[in-house]
Amino acid sequence: MFNDTTTPISLLLSRRSGKPRDMIAPGPDAAQLETILTAASRVPDHGKLAPWRFVTLAADQRNALADLLVSAYQAEKPEAGKLELDAMVQFAHQAPSLVVVLSSPVVGSKIPLWEQELSTGAACMQLLNAAHALGFVGGWLTGWPTYSARVRDAFGTGDEHIAGFVFLGSPSKALEERPRPNLSDVVRAWQP
Repeated sequence: MFNDTTTPISLLLSRRSGKPRDMIAPGPDAAQLETILTAASRVPDHGKLAPWRFVTLAADQRNALADLLVSAYQAEKPEAGKLELDAMVQFAHQAPSLVVVLSSPVVGSKIPLWEQELSTGAACMQLLNAAHALGFVGGWLTGWPTYSARVRDAFGTGDEHIAGFVFLGSPSKALEERPRPNLSDVVRAWQP
């Protein structure tokens, strides 16, 4: 196992996701967030399409996000109980910083949709790596809000999809390492 903590590769080998509900201030300030988003936009992008967009939410917009999530959830699930609705409010108020990442494919491009979606996923990952490089923790969440057309419409258009809600902040406690796959289980040499 690679143990050198003085090289840039150690950054990638030490990155872990944090639970947004456990993130505390400080989160990235405006300049740090701009740096993170600049790094996130430097991903493989066949055709130079930039098939992703980032929507940042300020702290004073979290109540509006909670209202949107609750309203959209109730419209879709009128039988929803208090616990489910409280979960939507809690989701909206996690972590000091939030970036909604949209897959924004260029319709009619000769670049396949799948490649454009892969670029969006790479942008999400690069966002997490950049946050880690600046000393923050990130958590990329999906869940019900990601697949709600009403929530999507609040951030984008019908041709777009929410790739995820990326929460950023500082860890309130040490992050636990999760089990990782053995390389022998996920890597093989091609045998023609």
